[in-house]
Amino acid sequence: MSNVKQPAPTAPAAAVPVNESAPIEPTPTAPAAAAATGQSAVAKPATSKPTIPVWDGPSGQSSSAHRAYGIERSFLGTHIPETIDRMVHANLARGTSGISPAVIAMAYLDWLMHLGLAPGKQALLNEKAVRKMVRMMLYAFKSGQDPNTPPCIEPLPQDHRFDDPGWRQWPYNLIYQSFLLTQQWWYNATTHNRGVNKQNEAIVSFMTRQILDMFSPSNAPLTNPEILKATMEEGGQNLVRGWNNFMADMEKVIAGKSLSAETEQQFVVGRDVAITPGKVVFRNHLIELIQYQPATPQVYAEPILIVPAWIMKYYILDLSPHNSMVRYLVQQGHTVFIISWKNPTAEDRDLGMEDYRQHGVMAAFDAISTILPGRKVHTVGYCLGGTMLTIAAAAMARDGDNRVKTITLFAAQTDFTEAGELLLFINESQVAFLEDMMWDQGYLDADQMVGAFQLLRSNDLIWSRLVHDYLLGQRQTLNDLMAWNADQTRMPFRMHSEYLRHIFLGNELAAGHYKVNGQPIAITDIHAPIFTVATEQDHVAPWRSVYKINLLADADEVTFLLTSGGHNAGIVSEPGHGRRTYQMASRTDQDRYIDPDTWHTTTPKQKGSWWPAWQAWLVQHSAENQVSLHGMGAPERGLYPICDAPGTYVLRK
Repeated sequence: MSNVKQPAPTAPAAAVPVNESAPIEPTPTAPAAAAATGQSAVAKPATSKPTIPVWDGPSGQSSSAHRAYGIERSFLGTHIPETIDRMVHANLARGTSGISPAVIAMAYLDWLMHLGLAPGKQALLNEKAVRKMVRMMLYAFKSGQDPNTPPCIEPLPQDHRFDDPGWRQWPYNLIYQSFLLTQQWWYNATTHNRGVNKQNEAIVSFMTRQILDMFSPSNAPLTNPEILKATMEEGGQNLVRGWNNFMADMEKVIAGKSLSAETEQQFVVGRDVAITPGKVVFRNHLIELIQYQPATPQVYAEPILIVPAWIMKYYILDLSPHNSMVRYLVQQGHTVFIISWKNPTAEDRDLGMEDYRQHGVMAAFDAISTILPGRKVHTVGYCLGGTMLTIAAAAMARDGDNRVKTITLFAAQTDFTEAGELLLFINESQVAFLEDMMWDQGYLDADQMVGAFQLLRSNDLIWSRLVHDYLLGQRQTLNDLMAWNADQTRMPFRMHSEYLRHIFLGNELAAGHYKVNGQPIAITDIHAPIFTVATEQDHVAPWRSVYKINLLADADEVTFLLTSGGHNAGIVSEPGHGRRTYQMASRTDQDRYIDPDTWHTTTPKQKGSWWPAWQAWLVQHSAENQVSLHGMGAPERGLYPICDAPGTYVLRK
């Protein structure tokens, strides 16, 4: 048993090098010694691996009775059995993209047992099968006589697999119509089963859809008219290019490289993206705080602090100059600060949610207060950064800290009871499985996160790529958003475990049970005006879930904006972006609640980017008189500019 892997000791935080000529003075959130040397200001727990108590008999009885029968304590001790289990789960997780097989098995067992005990449901499904066969036969007969016969079933609005005109020709029309009818039947079979646990039912329906998508006629060269046409026209050269693309991707996978390495070379951070002028004015073990150079003679008095998610690198809000939100804000006269999170390693396994609040958001607040004393701050949180910002703002409101001027949330959830299909991957079994995977390596790897997100949009992110890259031999046109998406990050073991258990699984923030410094916080304590942005096609933070801020907040004013696009593309929606629309409405604390569907149908749509509307809202909640420019950092108070933006943390892989 000596070869069993024992829990690794917690490594001390690595020192962060800083410019000798520009020392960092202590701030309220960074001890003097740490700030002077540039070392981590984050305190880490002494232990990182939980222990299991030794079983001592029922009801705490002594084991003397067992010894009387010759039964001794296990020679494995107290830690080895848990370590073995965790290692098995961790290795299994690598082959399942972090998805627990037990979750899938239990869901299908629940569904099958209830379906087997439901003869009425079985009879209904048999009837539906017969009706669909008849519909298919009638369509085949009519379409054979009239090629313009309307299809008997239409794809869902978000399904673009069968948009090519070739699918309207025989025999491909029969192939794809048969597939859609089969898909519809399986949806009927896996939903609305009396007695089945709702989450299990959703898992079965989701996984069955994934299996059916694998066998879609659009994925096979012999049943896809678009692929056959390209093959005939190009003499098979599309398949040759596709094979070369496939082999190139396999070489990258074997070498451990990103599949988008070429994209990263075309959009280099600091050269092509993240080039808005600025300085890193504060650094600790967890964040770099970037202050951007003003672009106007005078600026609004209240600065803007942007808190991006730690699951992403900050420069999604500072992409190319034409679609950089940061550049847009500074050009409108705002002083902008943004947090750049460190990409954690195994050494950071014990960083928790409180570390991210205290040494992330609050450290940034303290640095801004040092640079611009007495100024209130417009705060912005994106995705998980918005959730963390809400936690910080609620704690500040509870403790009488009134530095928050306004709160803006981009695609950020505060209530997770309707978090969409991500809930399929979050239950006790799944969280335990993920914890064991993270326990082994100290963090959740980017590739492991990407797998789950790709499954949510498998048609767009998996199968469409297979068709275009390998069967049509066409590589997607590279852009800055793709480059950012390929520049992935990790999440520490402890922090992600706490987030999943307390925020996502336990929904403690919405329930008022989440604790900061040992005391619960409540979103209702926040009275600063709130501006919330959601996107229509968001598969990470569904807009109806984001809308729940209207139920939780007791702010003086809540403005909700729904824009077209997805989780990222809907936020990066610069002025001049074609085909963009949005809906926006505000309510005060005296107005009655409106449910999301009523809000959606009664709120008028507006064309164009939502950025100007939000910027106008910021101006409305800012001091009327603008002020003179302020330099980078506060050298007179010990906060010297450390280096040019984008800093060093964003460059770490």
